Amino acid sequence: MPKIKTHKGTKKRFRITSSKKIMARQSGQDHFNSRERGRTTRNKRRDEQVNDSNRSSLRKLIPYT
Repeated sequence: MPKIKTHKGTKKRFRITSSKKIMARQSGQDHFNSRERGRTTRNKRRDEQVNDSNRSSLRKLIPYT
């Protein structure tokens, strides 16, 4: 069986923790943050866990991590 190639775009956008959670950057934090409250802007700096429905498809794109 040949090796599976890693999808490089997915590898750059998601990371897998040691407990096998898939973490991604929160959306909506590139611009227009000055109109939001400070608490909202600070909370967007954290990564968030990927939904369970997307986890299996992401595992196929990042096989060896």
